[in-house]
Amino acid sequence: MNPLRELPKPLVLPNAWDPPSAAAIQAAGAKAIATTSGGVAWSRGVPDAGGLTRTVALEALRRIVRAVTVPVTADIEGGYGDTPEEVAWTVAEVASIGALGVNIEDSAGGQLLDVSAQADRLAAARQAGDLVINARTDTFLMGSGDIDETLARAERYAAAGADGLFVPGVVDPAVIKVLVDGPLPLNVMAHPGAPSVAELAALGVARISVGTGIAQAAYGVAAAAAREVLTVGTYESMSDGLSYGELNDLVGRAAG
Repeated sequence: MNPLRELPKPLVLPNAWDPPSAAAIQAAGAKAIATTSGGVAWSRGVPDAGGLTRTVALEALRRIVRAVTVPVTADIEGGYGDTPEEVAWTVAEVASIGALGVNIEDSAGGQLLDVSAQADRLAAARQAGDLVINARTDTFLMGSGDIDETLARAERYAAAGADGLFVPGVVDPAVIKVLVDGPLPLNVMAHPGAPSVAELAALGVARISVGTGIAQAAYGVAAAAAREVLTVGTYESMSDGLSYGELNDLVGRAAG
């Protein structure tokens, strides 16, 4: 049995992008870690949503999996391939690395994919390994934001073997409640201003992740600290950082 399926619900998944962030998230008490394609892409100097290649994404995942002892679920964007066979190959590689889950999204180039084509891609992923498949639909990010369309896609994705539905862009409790009652357990991507973990749990949300949020916060601190040093000449923006020894020890354990 895949251990990721056995963790208590809601499963709260802070998103990491490199070994130090993954090690820090585990040290904070996370029972599992999700990766973020955006954070991985930015850390390698390329934009999200098309900047990563399969090779680079898998190597980043390999380093993150080695850095922690908790289960890891991987953001593999659209599967790094157009065909079901290519998606299945990516998923098989993810499984061989040791990750226990994947997100697979149903958009490309800013457009939603045909639902039947996406169902075929998910079915191929299901055959490629015993991973938890979180089927991401971008109906609210890039589509109409129509609840009926979202639920229709959820039905097709459930039939194809998906374990859960991920709907970025949805934080309205009324919409969440409708989707929670749909055919698949719901993953919500939370951000400042979204309902709290306790509120999402009360609504019946099964998974809570934060996408690129932690990476954005980290880079925000870098920008704020640099501005402070370069303008007023003080250093207070750095005061909440991990100590040198703590971070060095985290990275050392992750590398060891």
